[in-house]
Amino acid sequence: MKRIIAVLSAAALLMAAETPSVEDAAARAALPEYRTIPAARISELTVSSGAPFQRDYRDWPRSGGDEASSRYSKLSQINRTNVDKLKVAWIYHSKDGAGNIECNPVIVNGVMYAPTVGGYIVAINGSSGKEIWRHKVDGRPAMRGLTYWKGNARYAARVLFASGDFLFALDAKTGQPVTDFGKGGKMPAGGVVAPAIYRNVVIVPIWNIIKAFDVATGKPLWEFPLIPGAAGHGSGRIDKGANCWGGMALDRARGIAYISTGSPHPNFVGIKHPGDDLYANCVIAINALTGKLIWHFQEIRHDIWDLDIPAPPNLVTMTRNGRKYDAVAQVTKMGNTLLLDRLTGKPIFPFRLRRAPVSKLPGEQTATYQPDVQLPEPFARQAFSLDEVTNISKKAHDSVLEQIRNANFGWFEPFEENKPTVYFGVYGGAEWSGAAFDPGPERLYVSANELPAIVTVARYTRRKRNEPPTPGARVYKQFCSACHGLSREGIGVAPNLNGLAQRFNDARVLQIVRSGRDAMPPVKGIPEKDFSKLLDYLFDRDMQIPASHVHVAYSGNGYAKLYDNDGYPGSKPPWGTLNALDLSTGKIVWKVPLGEYRELTARGIRKTGTINFGGPMVTAGGLIFCAGTRDREIRAFDESSGRELWSHDLPLGGYAPPATYEASGQQYLVIAATGGGKQGGKIGDAYIAFALPRAGQK
Repeated sequence: MKRIIAVLSAAALLMAAETPSVEDAAARAALPEYRTIPAARISELTVSSGAPFQRDYRDWPRSGGDEASSRYSKLSQINRTNVDKLKVAWIYHSKDGAGNIECNPVIVNGVMYAPTVGGYIVAINGSSGKEIWRHKVDGRPAMRGLTYWKGNARYAARVLFASGDFLFALDAKTGQPVTDFGKGGKMPAGGVVAPAIYRNVVIVPIWNIIKAFDVATGKPLWEFPLIPGAAGHGSGRIDKGANCWGGMALDRARGIAYISTGSPHPNFVGIKHPGDDLYANCVIAINALTGKLIWHFQEIRHDIWDLDIPAPPNLVTMTRNGRKYDAVAQVTKMGNTLLLDRLTGKPIFPFRLRRAPVSKLPGEQTATYQPDVQLPEPFARQAFSLDEVTNISKKAHDSVLEQIRNANFGWFEPFEENKPTVYFGVYGGAEWSGAAFDPGPERLYVSANELPAIVTVARYTRRKRNEPPTPGARVYKQFCSACHGLSREGIGVAPNLNGLAQRFNDARVLQIVRSGRDAMPPVKGIPEKDFSKLLDYLFDRDMQIPASHVHVAYSGNGYAKLYDNDGYPGSKPPWGTLNALDLSTGKIVWKVPLGEYRELTARGIRKTGTINFGGPMVTAGGLIFCAGTRDREIRAFDESSGRELWSHDLPLGGYAPPATYEASGQQYLVIAATGGGKQGGKIGDAYIAFALPRAGQK
């Protein structure tokens, strides 16, 4: 006991010695309240090249529909007048397991190419749903996209995608590896999003670096690091994050690649990455042939809230003074739409910044100004307050008030030790699936979430890096470090596990490890005798505690959501929406709830919308198709009004955007329907396609 007290006393002294000061609120308050990045003048805007997104809209050659990530098709056989007659055309089961698919498939010449839950890429007959070929690769292939290359006189058509630590190329006809691409059909690369191809260059976002290869041979061509060195070009120090996990777009006419990036890591505590943290939270334009930076635009400076730019940019055209101009539209978790000139990155509308609150966390250095955008109009709420507490019942309202009675909340409110902070944005606004663009009415369509997070930052003691590994540390390294990192700070969406005792007990952690939770699957293969060792490590009970080895740090409590007593979101509805944004005016044209809790409807509570992870697709038939909701339906909306015209139950949740294509003269609508992912719940292995009845069919 005396030894423990002595060690804790030494740790306390060390903590006191290491504790830095907090930011000066008075000095911050003395600064001007607003700053504005001026809009580009009309004379500075880039006149439209007039280049179409696709030459032939019968196909869907890249996840996202085309290089512009528009998720738009000119097919109109299915339209407002007949969409209510859509029927299931076929259902494909991969029969290789159960899991979650987040990939928008590719369809060319009537053949669909897509990943399966068992780690295969398959080719499927688009008319019948019959499998043509399959090929197994290591890792999770084409997690959020793949792309088709038609080949040339020398090289046959191929399908390209990332999986694990490699970029793969498969022969589109046979499914076999392309032997003259890299080494046996693969090159060291990785990532999760769809590659883009410009001339002979295939561009692959690989977490915090962009790489380019020769599309025919796999020869490396250039690299662009998304973390620009320790100095960060004056942006502060950043050593993790700035990952591209939403996607990219390509201007084929100009040879420019557009990349979106996530937040710096670790989330919730920015002490280790002070400054503005380039190129995190950015849209970046890169020369597709050389890899040279053309411009970048940063939304959130020094992001400590996990408010990534989560989705691929959309290449759009908008009209000003009767003339068409080319721009980039980027939807964000904050519910903003960054509308930027295609060549210069200058904002189309004035981009207003507002003086931000200071942090009360010792050592945190928040950004002085953060975005407070007026146009384009935000499509989601951006600050939580008491006025936003759920009103679906008094019991629900009171249960949320009890949870937040000691909480901080407000616009860009930083974290305070041991005190919850409630805010919107961790789960969207926009999510990874992003938006769809129709060049006719020049509208952007985006699905959005409005679910509050409740995050608490607390101190914890951590091991020195050179401390010998304990038995529990060895179990952790084998079974957990691939997702949560060797430092336990989390990788991608996997949460920080440091300070776990602040959030969970042994029983809850053991339940999560064995059964999974949300996007985390059950951890397989841990011997029963090793569970206690792992728990001792996760709760720091096996830590060697000489004072010289004790370091003080901070950790967030993961990605905790604010729910009421019955498990519904803790804010007022709507909780999920579909939005139409006029790019020429920057105004929201319409907003409708997306998804339904039928049990609430039965209680007389109007359609609330649900949390959704799917994303829309738009067609020249005047229709928006969107799934991703908790009620497991796919819906069609009138793009002019947002009125729901059709819906159909899916076998399981459809948590990826749908695609459309033509095969044998018939237009089809197809979507992965596997459930799971961030929505949790049952999982499966299906793709489902819809079409209108043929003549003579009912």
